[in-house]
Amino acid sequence: MRREDLLDLNDVLQHPGRILAVDIVTELPEEEDVDLLQPLEGFLEATSTGNVLLITGSFKTRIVVECARCSGPIESDVQFDIDEQFPVEGVPSSLSAQDFAKVVADEPFPLFDENNLMVENLLRQGLLLAIPSQALCSFGWDGPCPNAKGSVETKPKIDGRPEFSKLSNLIHREEPEN
Repeated sequence: MRREDLLDLNDVLQHPGRILAVDIVTELPEEEDVDLLQPLEGFLEATSTGNVLLITGSFKTRIVVECARCSGPIESDVQFDIDEQFPVEGVPSSLSAQDFAKVVADEPFPLFDENNLMVENLLRQGLLLAIPSQALCSFGWDGPCPNAKGSVETKPKIDGRPEFSKLSNLIHREEPEN
């Protein structure tokens, strides 16, 4: 049974210096936490030095994120590069008939099935790290945001202890009573 998200890197691993370059377009169907507006597009290149598997690439997409201020939807372009190194153990089969090279799986989240790269797992990891952590709508932090203003005014006022009522003026910016 062949999985579509697996990239066979065995040839690269058994022949150090050989390069595998592939173009990739995916919708990341298993990712429920990210709303893609466009497929994730880019390329991956893999090469082995004999001791290390080098994987590089560049990807871009368009996603929907929430505004950090008003929680409104924002469309955002996301681009990220991949530059990963994975240790390789064994002797490449092109150099020895008794052994073969294999990737050492030392990741907490699986990225390899034997010498096959789980492409979508690697791309998901890169995409999640590239998403802006505090995306802002066009109103930003300083401008008057109609969505944020409405959500602030609907919050119930909490009465605190009377001895701290003068300190509440620092928060609410009310004019002092004469």
